[in-house]
Amino acid sequence: MKKLSLIAMMALAALSFQACNGGAKGGSGDSSAAATTDTADSANKVKDTTTTGATGIAVTEDDAKFATGAANAGLAEVAIGQLASEKATNAKVKEFAKMMVTDHTKANDELMALAKTKNITLPSAPDEDHQKKKAELAAKSGADFDKAYVDAMVDGHKKVASMFEDASKNCKDADLKAWAAKTLPTIQHHLAEIEAIQKGMK
Repeated sequence: MKKLSLIAMMALAALSFQACNGGAKGGSGDSSAAATTDTADSANKVKDTTTTGATGIAVTEDDAKFATGAANAGLAEVAIGQLASEKATNAKVKEFAKMMVTDHTKANDELMALAKTKNITLPSAPDEDHQKKKAELAAKSGADFDKAYVDAMVDGHKKVASMFEDASKNCKDADLKAWAAKTLPTIQHHLAEIEAIQKGMK
């Protein structure tokens, strides 16, 4: 009886989640993508952690939160990188922005494939904070844009490097842990590159 009510609750949660996200990118019945990190985290919470398969999630809550956080950061890097590759006037900044799009698209694709095997719901768009940052950057131009983008990248990569370092040591899921460890050197390389660009601009 208890199991039956749990199944009914999960079905109801899944239905209401799909109704909320029907209009999201990738929302054509694909429960592996949610609009933002918050909706993805909520979707992961209602999944039964004791089983794998159609309704079960194969990882702990902390591991799922790392996956949604990493996806959110990756999506933001690509979106803001595309903007900077068009708007940047400094050649090094433009080159860095193109590297962001290439490297983070690759990492996002890898994470998406991994999340699918673990039944983790990932965001399909950057969260409100990152969208706000992109809008702020879009309003700037010339050297002002370049400086604001570089400062945002230094700050962002410090946070993301710390998140990946933690995950590479503490993720319970072996595959997510290995992916975090494999991706961390790329993020550290990005941070070193953008810090060098920042110093050169002063």
